[in-house]
Amino acid sequence: MTLEEVVGCNITDKKMDTVSQALEELLVAAQRQDCLTVGVYESAKLMNVDPDCVVLCVLATDEEDQDDIALQIHFTLLQAFCCDNDINILRVSGLRRLAQVLGEPADVDNSEPRDFHCILVTNSQCQPLKCQALKDVGNYCVESRCKNQWIPYLSLQER
Repeated sequence: MTLEEVVGCNITDKKMDTVSQALEELLVAAQRQDCLTVGVYESAKLMNVDPDCVVLCVLATDEEDQDDIALQIHFTLLQAFCCDNDINILRVSGLRRLAQVLGEPADVDNSEPRDFHCILVTNSQCQPLKCQALKDVGNYCVESRCKNQWIPYLSLQER
C-alpha cells in the first residue's frame, strides 16, 4: 500500500464519520421540528402529494433486508422518483442505530415498531429547515454525484 492510499483511506474514513454524525444531527433536528416522515408507505404518499417539500430521502437496510424483494422494489421506485425530482438520496445501513437516534424504545411491547427503511426530511412551507447538518449531508450527496456515485452510501455505527 502506498502512502497516498493510506492517507486517502484515512481522509475517506474521517469524511464518512463526519457525514454520519451530520446525518444523525439532521434527523434529530428534523424530528424536533416535525419535518420527518418515517416509513416506506408514508414517504411514498408524501412524495406523491408534495415532492417539493422533500429535501432528503434516507433509505436504510441491514444485511437481513437484502433478500426482501418487495422492499428492494420500493427502494428502486423511490430512488427513481428522487432522481426525477432532484431530491438528495442516501443509502445507509444500521437500522438499529437509526432507531436509537430517533428515540425508538428498545423493547416495544404490544405495538408495531416504526418502519425506518425510508425516512424523509422535509421543509415546511412557513419555516424551512436550516441547519449545518443539512448542508453537510447535501454537499456529500452532491460530491458523490460528481464522482458518478448517484446514490451515496453510509454505514451508521452502533454506539
